[in-house]
Amino acid sequence: MSGQFAQAYLGIGEVLVKLRTEFPDVSVSKIRFLESEGLISPARSPSGYRRFSPDDIARLRFILAAQRDHYLPLRVIRERLEHGQAGPGGRGPGDRPDDPGPQAGAGGRSEMVGRRDLLEAAGIDDEQLAELEDHGLIRRSGRLYGQDALDVACAVAGLARHGVQARNLRPVVTSAERDVALIEQLVAPVLRQRSPRAREQAGRTAREIAALVLRLRRALIESALAEAALPGGELPEPAAAPARRRPPAARAPAARDGRGRAGGASA
Repeated sequence: MSGQFAQAYLGIGEVLVKLRTEFPDVSVSKIRFLESEGLISPARSPSGYRRFSPDDIARLRFILAAQRDHYLPLRVIRERLEHGQAGPGGRGPGDRPDDPGPQAGAGGRSEMVGRRDLLEAAGIDDEQLAELEDHGLIRRSGRLYGQDALDVACAVAGLARHGVQARNLRPVVTSAERDVALIEQLVAPVLRQRSPRAREQAGRTAREIAALVLRLRRALIESALAEAALPGGELPEPAAAPARRRPPAARAPAARDGRGRAGGASA
């Protein structure tokens, strides 16, 4: 696979980022299953990782939309693909670009992912993952990783392409931990009521405060970039909202709900 040719191909983690807003339940295991059924055939890199072309992604969109919106079995979807019925962008007949469909599981982060799936989804290797763990950017539960770890790994992999190493990100972790300490202090009076309703209220309040903190951080960064005379306008929106995605389906006891500490500061 030549350099220019490879640039048009995406790793499985990048595919998840492109699809998860529209299809929040898409996961590594789901994509692997569709491949095992012969519905998609991604290329392989020399190291064995899946590489997805624009056509592969269009087929995935068609398949996922057909399952979600029309409840079609795989046999029917395969027939339609063979007859070229996937429309532009992988949309089937009757699909509307402005209708993302039901958001089932939008807040679900209860599944866990194994080490191999995390490496493939984020496009990192064992050495890089070990470095992330050593610097406190990623935590695991036993041998499994939660959604926060997957989000952090994908973000750090992107930063690594700009020359940022894990050891440079310790201040980001510290900042996130301080943000969470502030939030915990603010919701502590509600938690003292020791009732399920109070805990739910504290959770909602904590996330509202976290969203405001991230908004403030974004505004401060934009202001600092402008003062540094770095052109480009406003910061682009994040690729996707992590809370709207479920990680690949290696199941285990529930992971932490909400954004992980390391991930919260990277926005």
